[in-house]
Amino acid sequence: MAPAQPSGDPAPADGSLPESALAGSGERPFGIYVHVPFCTVRCGYCDFNTYTAEELSDTPGASRATYAEAVIHELRMARRVLGDDDRPVSTIFLGGGTPTLLKTFDLGSILASIASEFGLADDVEVTTEANPDSVAQWDLDELRGAGFNRISFGMQSAVPRVLKTLDRTHDPLRVPAAVEWARAAGFDEISLDLIYGTPGESLADWEESLDSALACGPDHISAYSLIVEEGTALARQVRRGELPTPDEDDLADKYLLADDKLSAGGMEWYEVSNWARRPESRCRHNQLYWTGGDWWGAGPGAHSHIGGVRWWNVKHPTAYADRLAAGLSPAHAREVLDDETRRVERVLLEIRLRDGLPVLALDQHGRGQVRRLVDEGLLTLRTERLVLTPRGRLLADGVVRDLLP
Repeated sequence: MAPAQPSGDPAPADGSLPESALAGSGERPFGIYVHVPFCTVRCGYCDFNTYTAEELSDTPGASRATYAEAVIHELRMARRVLGDDDRPVSTIFLGGGTPTLLKTFDLGSILASIASEFGLADDVEVTTEANPDSVAQWDLDELRGAGFNRISFGMQSAVPRVLKTLDRTHDPLRVPAAVEWARAAGFDEISLDLIYGTPGESLADWEESLDSALACGPDHISAYSLIVEEGTALARQVRRGELPTPDEDDLADKYLLADDKLSAGGMEWYEVSNWARRPESRCRHNQLYWTGGDWWGAGPGAHSHIGGVRWWNVKHPTAYADRLAAGLSPAHAREVLDDETRRVERVLLEIRLRDGLPVLALDQHGRGQVRRLVDEGLLTLRTERLVLTPRGRLLADGVVRDLLP
């Protein structure tokens, strides 16, 4: 069961935004996220807003065959809400779920709609997530032809028994093949997602996964620690004692091993859980999130942020499609962020970046903590910006707590 929607203020039925959110919007980078909620199998650890085919009816807009049409309706509404100002899209990210369960024609139609409604920046970054077993060579050729230039494969692990614990269905040998096919198709950037800390995973298992990922020669690697989310099948297994709770010391050892291995392999961290081979290989769409940029999230449960207003759509695909069919915004609720909330969120997110957090973003309390955190080896001070040390990255949440009142 996915987590409940956050609370917030009622969202206007027409999706309109306050004038303050739109002021100067044409001068800010703008991205679009499209949530594709379909999966072949729901993984036991996942609490994302996803559904298997058996869980959905054939309601127009809720099925795979008609989903793209519903998203395109929301994109047209987005254009009306944002007005006629020139807002070329700099990043597009299709996530899920498994976007590549939709037909390439449908994915291409969504991209074409974005280009038609908003226009695209000359260097637009267009990413889709994919499972290694959800694409073949011809699929990748078609995706590249449709306009995708970046792809992120959900590798998670190279060890079969670890994948089995995670309910992942792909053969580890499929990953290098998928990367090779993506290269041959002409993708500019290829990323691999990894998870560490799965119950039963040894340090040697994790090292094997890192070595296997590096051997594929990706441009970008994300490595996230496993979080046991309430309401998931994994959480129930842990609660029943069938699987052990992830150990914090083990997670720390695996993070440091990842940083050592990936750095030695020619990759540089740029966010606590992300490494890139070149600055150009950083995920620019995610950087919009981490730096408080503007993005419109289309799809059930998708979140958006424009000029200090954040909102989120209804979660179920049928409810989402029904609202759009009735000419209503699919937004469930929203919140208008005050200056202090935006400052706090800036500290929470930018401290995780290699580029660091400007000292001036801190209030008097936070600035008073800087010297101690530097002396304790958790932060370094570079040209008036605070950057986490390797030890600081392990304790990032604690650093944030110290910097905020």
